[in-house]
Amino acid sequence: MRKLAFIYPGQGAQKAGMGADFYENSPEAKSLFDEADAALDFNLKEICFQENEKLNETQYTQPAMVAACLAMTRVLIRRGIRPDITAGLSLGEYAAIAAAGALKELDAVLLVRKRGLFMEHAVPAGEGAMCAVLGMTGEALERELRGTADVTIANYNCPGQMVITGKTEAVQAAAERLKTAGARRTVLLNVSGPFHSPFLRTAGEELRKEIEKTELHPLKIPYVANVTAEKVERREEISDLLSRGVSSPVKWQQSMEYMIKEGVDTFVEIGPGRTLSGFLKKINTEVSVYHISSWEDMERAAGELC
Repeated sequence: MRKLAFIYPGQGAQKAGMGADFYENSPEAKSLFDEADAALDFNLKEICFQENEKLNETQYTQPAMVAACLAMTRVLIRRGIRPDITAGLSLGEYAAIAAAGALKELDAVLLVRKRGLFMEHAVPAGEGAMCAVLGMTGEALERELRGTADVTIANYNCPGQMVITGKTEAVQAAAERLKTAGARRTVLLNVSGPFHSPFLRTAGEELRKEIEKTELHPLKIPYVANVTAEKVERREEISDLLSRGVSSPVKWQQSMEYMIKEGVDTFVEIGPGRTLSGFLKKINTEVSVYHISSWEDMERAAGELC
């Protein structure tokens, strides 16, 4: 019997037009976009559906992504495609928790609006950076960064692809050094801060206060946390894990390996881009992977999974 996981991408996958065809074709998706648009202090539908510069600003990207992903999820559930477990990369974890039943959809959108603001304000613009490191093992990267001031690992994405984070000059220096230490390539990322680094701890503390004001419901199914790469089944754990997650590494590869060990054989990536599907192909070639970012994708997946 198939064991199915919904997985959600993080910041960087956003794309103008995301969710627009779901809004046009589904009353359930339209309702969520309209409700979130009315509750937020900016025009969410304009950010999601039209070409604009704000889509790449953290404070807008985060609620836009979560709203789009959860609108798509509504349609999948309506079609009878239901997950046994969920997970999301960084920002995507909030959609995963909502899909698992512990957060109301609108609460998830409003919470990441605050999260985006806290993250933007934690470190002045230009003082933090992130860099993808290709062609090194996690162990080798950890060894090379040991004792390095102001640089840590932000993401364990998949074999041969990780991300480092920290103070701008330190990250740039580490990127050059890693190329001579065996990295095939290093790529500085177009981000506004040193996300998933200790410099974001103050953002995590502010976020914890907001989470504690938000009603958390009993989980209907488990989700896998970025911080631990293990499943969460108790809502009492969520606040601590999310607040720590802002400044802790994202253990995505470990999370996928854990889910596969738990018997997951079918993954459905929900949201713009194909980043997570690409990671999974490098983590395990035997699992089935579906990607849903358009109405056509949804129809195709529904035909095979229902």
